[in-house]
Amino acid sequence: MVIQVTDAARIMVETAAKETEASGLPLRIAAVRTPEGGLDYRMGFDDDGIKDGDSQDMAGTVTIVVSAEDQPLLEGTTLDYVEIEPGDHRFIFDNPNDPSHAKKKGK
Repeated sequence: MVIQVTDAARIMVETAAKETEASGLPLRIAAVRTPEGGLDYRMGFDDDGIKDGDSQDMAGTVTIVVSAEDQPLLEGTTLDYVEIEPGDHRFIFDNPNDPSHAKKKGK
């Protein structure tokens, strides 16, 4: 499994799929290197479906896919859904491959 999905994130992904009529579509997660060397994360329901080389994992009723080129950047990542501030909930990526990860962990 390339990406672990917490229960909170799984529930929100399943809810989003139902609300946007994307049920049955895979959720594609990607990472892009920023000019500073960090990672920028993207995700969305992919109506193009699963491609050759994609990693596939289930998060409840939703298939999570990661392209072959993004797998090394995302290996070991946890997708979570947290409350940043009261009333402000967001998806976050806890990725040991992200150079800023050590800074976030206080290392």
